[in-house]
Amino acid sequence: MAATGQPNKMQQQQEGVKSGDHPRFLRMNDDSTMMKQIQATHTPDGREVEVKPIVQVIEDILSRTTPDIDGALHANGAHLEALENGDNADAIRGILEELAYTIHKISCELSCKCSGGGDAHATTMAILNMLCHYSWDSKVVLTLAAFAADYGEFWLVIQLYAANPLAKSVALLKQIPDIIEHGNSLNSRFEALTKLIKVMLDVTKCIIEFKELPSPYISHDTPPMSTALTHIPTTAYWTIRGIVACASQIISLLGTGHEYISWTNESWELSTLAYKVSSIHEHLMQQLILCRQHIDDKKQLERYSTLQRIFERPHPDNQLILRTVIYTKDDIQPLQRDGIKKFSGTIKANIEVLRRKIVLLLISDLHMMQEEIMILEQFYKDAQTKPEIEYEMVWLPVVDMSKPLNEETQSKFHEMQMLMPWYTLVDPSLLDPAVIRYIKEVWRFTKKAILVVLDTQGKVVCQNALHMMWIWGNFAHPFSSLKEESLWKEETWRLELLIDAIDLIILNWIADGRYVCIYGGEVTNWIQDFNKEAQHAAGVAGIHLEMAYVGKSNAKEKVKKATDFITANGLGYCWNEPNNIWFFWTRLESMLYSKTYHSKTTANDPIFAQIQMMLSFDASDQGWAVICRGTEMAKAKGDMMLRCFKEIAEWEGNAREIGFIPALLEYLSKLHTPEHCNRLILPGINGDIPETVVCAECGRPMEKYFMYRCCTT
Repeated sequence: MAATGQPNKMQQQQEGVKSGDHPRFLRMNDDSTMMKQIQATHTPDGREVEVKPIVQVIEDILSRTTPDIDGALHANGAHLEALENGDNADAIRGILEELAYTIHKISCELSCKCSGGGDAHATTMAILNMLCHYSWDSKVVLTLAAFAADYGEFWLVIQLYAANPLAKSVALLKQIPDIIEHGNSLNSRFEALTKLIKVMLDVTKCIIEFKELPSPYISHDTPPMSTALTHIPTTAYWTIRGIVACASQIISLLGTGHEYISWTNESWELSTLAYKVSSIHEHLMQQLILCRQHIDDKKQLERYSTLQRIFERPHPDNQLILRTVIYTKDDIQPLQRDGIKKFSGTIKANIEVLRRKIVLLLISDLHMMQEEIMILEQFYKDAQTKPEIEYEMVWLPVVDMSKPLNEETQSKFHEMQMLMPWYTLVDPSLLDPAVIRYIKEVWRFTKKAILVVLDTQGKVVCQNALHMMWIWGNFAHPFSSLKEESLWKEETWRLELLIDAIDLIILNWIADGRYVCIYGGEVTNWIQDFNKEAQHAAGVAGIHLEMAYVGKSNAKEKVKKATDFITANGLGYCWNEPNNIWFFWTRLESMLYSKTYHSKTTANDPIFAQIQMMLSFDASDQGWAVICRGTEMAKAKGDMMLRCFKEIAEWEGNAREIGFIPALLEYLSKLHTPEHCNRLILPGINGDIPETVVCAECGRPMEKYFMYRCCTT
């Protein structure tokens, strides 16, 4: 079956390889001389080819071919679908009709030059010259199309050989039965061929992607793009060079005897080219990634600027603002609601449900404290029962979208969703990166949750109403900064402000006009001594003193031991519920931040000074106490207050004469010395920490330290 003339030519190729043709191929570098030769073939005249439909046809052909000879012979039915049945069939046919002659010319060039064992470089340059007026992506796609047509025809004959008489006759003329008979010995060559074809297709798509990058967002002289464009000509050259090699391999198999089929050096050339083209593809992909990042950055900047402009303009309602912040498209319902008993299951909704409502945007990461959610839930459900307090809340989860959400993150998100009775995003990924940037830069979100308030027109009336919510709850409705300022004007420093609705027992004591002592700390010995001496002093002074332990912030385990100790030893009333203790200190911190926001200091606001003093008590290593009745109030650190009570004999008479608290204040002032060491620990909340803080005791500026804390006690 072997032909008599062809093997001589193949032998010439074989001898050429042995004498050094392949080493020369390996030594060929993409130097400036070669680059000039390639560029010299490029004289575009502006003609454009719609390459993507052609690539679809090429991919379809290559996906239906197989290097497995036995599999091809026994295939039954292959693919039933065809491109002609697609919606774009007419468009594809129109494109290919215009280019059929050009593709045929390339096919002839490949067949002619590769049949005689011609020089691959010369053949590649000839094709580039033939396609001189086309763009680089078009050159590659048209050459690949010509090869795909020949390659598809080759495999079509093999696939139909066993069942179709016409295919069998064509196969006999081309001596394909020799290929079929010795198919196993060709496996390595076909594997190398398949690998090279795949990487050529990949690099072709990559070149097309560069062509399709949106010019408004990246110009040709932008570094990632300009770097890539300098490599596109050599990329096109080596891709076409690979196509020439593949065509040579297929043509060399036709009409050859078994003695040539068993030769393996051909596989080596294909593998070497595949490595070369693959390296080029890897480099181009790196540049493509940089280009995409550049485009994404510019798009994000554009969306960010749009967001800024939208917030600066007045609007008739809140819909445009909310759509811009939450989700701009109409393809899904972006909100859902869980956890309210009157609703069954999960309710999904569009942004329309928020129209004409005050909207509170709860912004946090996935580590928001459950205590915060529980308190907000109480306020939210209370508002649902009061028509005069109408607002809606939406949780916007801020997560790191630089990497895909894993199962753990999704689970944490859904877990938090189930705790919230208000609206939440259906998925964290809906939050646009530009919105996240705006949230961080303009609304100053870092890690702690914030509550941004939009009025019914979508105007931001408070960048963080969480402090307002903690201090006054729904009394702060409509949660604007003006409302916050007016509420402070009505406030005075009193125990009711500290306790609020946290504990009705203490509020009843206050209402009854009793002497009330609230105290904190964590050292049980001091707690025991303080209770003993306080009750002794009250007895000596002839008063009844109610005492309540309110704990310490950020010390759950130590406070739990203290409350257990107080209960076990009958030392009076204490808060056994950790949420009460947390909320007490959180409200105090919120008061400080709220006052700071309105430019209050210890010098111009007496309430601010008192709040700061309370927080400095909590930051110390010892206990503290506040004693009040009506508008009278005395406070001091634990050691000072304990000493006063121990020395009650010194001021007992004064207490009976002017009153217990005034006498206590006088005695505290006598014991006071200029020497002191006060600390104020402020959790970092969204840039609201004042630059300068003065000591509430002496008025001097306090030194600033940075503390990183992870406390599990």
